Amino acid sequence: MSQLFRPLQLRDLTIRNRAWVSPMCQYSATDGVPTDWHLVHLGSRAVGGAGLVMAEATAVVPEGRISYGDLGLWNATQQAAFERIAAFIAAQGAVPAIQLAHAGRKASTNLPWLGGAPLPPGSPHGWQPLGPSPVAFDAASTVPTELDEAALDNIIAAFVAAAQRALAAGFKVAEIHSAHGYLLHEFLSPLSNRRTDRYGGSLANRMRFPLAVAAAVRAVWPQQLPLFVRISASDWLDGGWDITQSIAYAADLKKLGVDLIDCSSGGLAPGAQIPNQPGYQVPFAAAIRRETGIATGAVGLITEAVQAEAIIANGDADAIFLARAMLRDPYWAARGAQQLGAEFDWPRQYGRAKLA
Repeated sequence: MSQLFRPLQLRDLTIRNRAWVSPMCQYSATDGVPTDWHLVHLGSRAVGGAGLVMAEATAVVPEGRISYGDLGLWNATQQAAFERIAAFIAAQGAVPAIQLAHAGRKASTNLPWLGGAPLPPGSPHGWQPLGPSPVAFDAASTVPTELDEAALDNIIAAFVAAAQRALAAGFKVAEIHSAHGYLLHEFLSPLSNRRTDRYGGSLANRMRFPLAVAAAVRAVWPQQLPLFVRISASDWLDGGWDITQSIAYAADLKKLGVDLIDCSSGGLAPGAQIPNQPGYQVPFAAAIRRETGIATGAVGLITEAVQAEAIIANGDADAIFLARAMLRDPYWAARGAQQLGAEFDWPRQYGRAKLA
């Protein structure tokens, strides 16, 4: 029996297989509101057999967006627009999931196809980024405003409110974005967190704010539904965040009731030497799973069904998050099931479909 296409039980939720759609920014929202693009983009991958379909980084406050085209979940209009998307994903047998995020110092950029450059405050579509310390991402970026404790409390409240809206919209899994150089990752890494208060310095202090966000979201997310956290397991930079610290962070997240660690890496600062080769991040998922006992998801240049099957069969991860492979082929899971000899039930509208 294929291990990739074996169901996964997390709390009371059964996910039909372990081939999942990774959150991938589309930069196509209007005032944070999802559009028909998001319905088709996410819905087609649910039709294509993915077990879980995760909506992209969804900002909990306007200034937490990467760009002005990012999704948001800070108001009722956004929530209402998400409802049909979550319902459609669920109707295809997949689990609707959403990633809740704050971009921190990497906020306020142009759309990628317009160059993606930082947009300074006061420019069209630009605003003032925020961060743990007044340290810019790079020489072209705006120096962020350092967040005080009152602002941190407001951000925690915004994550809680967004989680409640996500639940009301029909999502069954929430993921907290703590990776790729965005706000929570910025607190974790000593390269971006230069604070001298109780949120900076020691590992315990640097983890304090991200753990507070996770605890607050877990408190309002139903006990029968799982909560994920995406991390960058390494900055790939000397003196930065690394796998040893990631294991400690994952262990504390597990104690708070987090159910799965989505193991990515990088994104904190320019100049990282990342070994972009197939499965290069899988050892992070394996180490965290082995050392903490928490479920993990592997991501990063996983493109073939036999490759994904081996990762699950070897016990290196509990699920596979697919990004570019799913962009190239919305029916990746259906094709993978065929290649591995697993059962796949096509939608009745596609009952005559036969894969070559």
